[in-house]
Parts: sequence; C-alpha cells; structure tokens
Amino acid sequence: MVAASLGAHVTIVERAGLGGSAVLTDVVPSKTLIATADLMTRVGEADELGVKFDGDGTASKPRADLKHINDRVLNLARGQSEDIRAGLERLGVEIVIGSGKLLNNNTIEVLTLEGTRTIDADAILLAVGAHPRELPTAKPDGERILNWAQIYNLDELPEELIVVGSGVTGAEFASAYNGLGSKVTLISSRDQVLPGEDTDAAKLLEGVFERRGVNVLSKSRANAVERTDDGVKVTLGDGSIVTGTHCLVCVGSIPNTAGVGLEEAGVTLTESGHIKVDGVSRTTAPNIYAAGDCTGVFALASVAAMQGRIAIAHFMGDGVKPLKLNQVASNIFTSPEIASVGVSEADLASGKYQGDVVMLSLLSNARAKMRNTKDGFVKIIARKGSGTVIGGVVVGPNASELIFPISVAVTQKLHVDDVASAFTVYPSLTGSISEAARRLHVHM
Repeated sequence: MVAASLGAHVTIVERAGLGGSAVLTDVVPSKTLIATADLMTRVGEADELGVKFDGDGTASKPRADLKHINDRVLNLARGQSEDIRAGLERLGVEIVIGSGKLLNNNTIEVLTLEGTRTIDADAILLAVGAHPRELPTAKPDGERILNWAQIYNLDELPEELIVVGSGVTGAEFASAYNGLGSKVTLISSRDQVLPGEDTDAAKLLEGVFERRGVNVLSKSRANAVERTDDGVKVTLGDGSIVTGTHCLVCVGSIPNTAGVGLEEAGVTLTESGHIKVDGVSRTTAPNIYAAGDCTGVFALASVAAMQGRIAIAHFMGDGVKPLKLNQVASNIFTSPEIASVGVSEADLASGKYQGDVVMLSLLSNARAKMRNTKDGFVKIIARKGSGTVIGGVVVGPNASELIFPISVAVTQKLHVDDVASAFTVYPSLTGSISEAARRLHVHM
C-alpha cells in the first residue's frame, strides 16, 4: 500500500490469502476468540455489580457455543482479508495467487493454477512469515492434538484442554479457554509463565490463573502427546502423565525460508533459519528486503508492518529512520491484558540502563473499582537523573489501548512532568498513568 501510494508499480505474490497468518490463522482469529471469552468472564462477575439473571441454576449461567464462536472467528478473518484485498486493488496493486520462488535478486518464478509465470522486479520484499513448530512426539492431527491454526475447527468446547507452552500464544489460549469454560492445564517448561516478560506481570497472571482454576505445571516439559480412546495423554519429562480431552501445542514457530530460492539470490540466513536484515530491512542481497516473522526480529504484526514501511521508504528514497526495537509496544491478550513498551526492569537489573521505577496498583483507581477490576497495575520507568520516560508496563483491561500514551512518551522522549501535566479524565484508568508519572517527578 505504501509503495503503491508512492507511485510504484506493485505486484503481490501470495499463496494462501491476503493478510497472511496474522489475519487468517493467528492474530485476528485468536483476539476475536478472546473478545468472547472476556465478555463471558465479565458476565460471570456481573452478580457482584448487582446484575441478576432470571431463571435459576444453569439457565442463568453463560455458556460458550463454540461452533458459533469459531464460525464468527473465521468469517471475521475472511472479511478482514477481503478488506485488505479491496484496499490493494483500489490502489492498483496486481495480486498473483501462487507460490513464488526467487530465481535471482531481480526475478521471481510463480507457480499458479494457470501455470508458471516470471515476474521481474527492481526491488523485492520478502514477507513469507512462519509456521507453527511441531514436536516429533506430538504430531497435530487437527482433532485432539492441535496447533494454533487448527483450534478453530472445533465445534464443541474442549472439556479438559492441555496447553503445552507458556509463552504468549500458550498463555493467551489458556486464558481464553478458561474464560470459555474449559478445564485448562498449562504446561510450562520455565519458572514462570510468559518467560522474558515483566516479572510482576507474570506473577499477577499466575495468581489470576490460580484463582480461576487454571492448573499451571511449571518447570515441566512435555516429552510426548498421544491420542487415547477418549482424549489425549501427555507424558512429562519426569515420566508423570497428564490426561485431558484435547491438547494444544504452542512451542514456537519456524520461518518459511526453505525452498523459496533464497540461497540462489544471495540472501543470507541466520543460524535459526531466519532472514538476516539490517535496520532498514535490507537483506544481504542487493534490491531484496525482508519483513515480519521470517526475519526473527519480533514476532509482532506491528513490527512486520513497520519493517515493511521502512523497507519501501528506503528503496523509494523517501524519508526513513531505522527500526528502533526499544520503542516497540506489545500486548499479551490474556485476561487481564499485559502491555509493555521500551526499557524493562530486567534491563535495569542487568545494568544496561539506569532508571527509576514507580508501580501503582489499579486497586486504588476509582474507575477500576467501579468496573470491579481487581487485577492490574501501571509501571513507568524513567531515566535516572533526567526523568525522561524510557519504558512502561500496563496490566489490566484494555492494556493494549492504555499503553499508547506511554509509547508516545518513550518515542518522543517526553519527561515524566510532560506526562503528568497533561489532563486525564476523572475517573479513568489513564489517571493511574498520570499519577505514576507524577510520583517520578524530580524536585529541581
């Protein structure tokens, strides 16, 4: 879209559908599912706010109609993909459905249903993405043993869902299916769920999981997943066995870099099989750029889009700034959501940055009390001495929206006083962001 609007003649080669895995199998479907789970969690707590339902017993309890939910999920994903296609066609982009392969750094061979065609290009942007990693001892069958792209094929809610892997994807699905009413066991090979994320956020989420009945098995590794007559059996590293009706395997992803002619075109891969790129998304081959999960920079749709925009600006000679990873805002769509941006407390602990931290629980926030929100906090990190905002974490409802003011502050190098002196609405959750900034004020 950026290239076309800058006047380039653009061709897209795509084999599955516009929007890639973010739209078709990953981000859009999972966040749609999570929106339903969140509503069910809120409805489940409605009694505390004085909302009563007519009828008694099961009649007054919400129930997940998984076929309806998954039909909506997949329809929404398809609709989003069609919107993207329409937007591209409006800009005059040529769309070729087929599998592409580089012949050299200026030529692509595409295998389509009609046959093979060759496309010449002045510049090529590789955005080939990644696919779910599989364990050789846990082959997905799409029925009982599932990867995250297959889970939307289920028509009935899994009675007992075992989730293998406690990274972002595993934690999100564990949270969502718990909200929908499944009995969830989360197998985590590390000390905490969400390894590498803010420790306070991970601890809070573990506490919420415990309260809501998610069984977290930490420091446990799944060695094998097998089907049984009526479900699945997961064998752990210590030989113990966990049984359930379904198993979702979330153990990372593998870049789609094999068999697309990268070596022939002179594109270097990293040890992990990702495409090596510099700060403006260039590969080691002239005229070839890469963006998204295939680069292994950050597996985030927002980063993929930014890498792509930077690549096009660089090639077209437009104004360009290299990708700054310390400005990336990200969100984990568990319930509560966990959003973060910039420098982390782990960065301070390792001595990489010097900073001051203020963390405020949402328990004292008036709007949170009104909404019956019990779990969450705001954390702001300011550079020691200067008081510039360099990082932050928000845990709570809509943290994905609430992180934006901190993200603006980090990107624009705002002082904590700049954040504190901007008006917030009373009562609001953003009031806690302003208050945290106020507490970081340095008396001059």
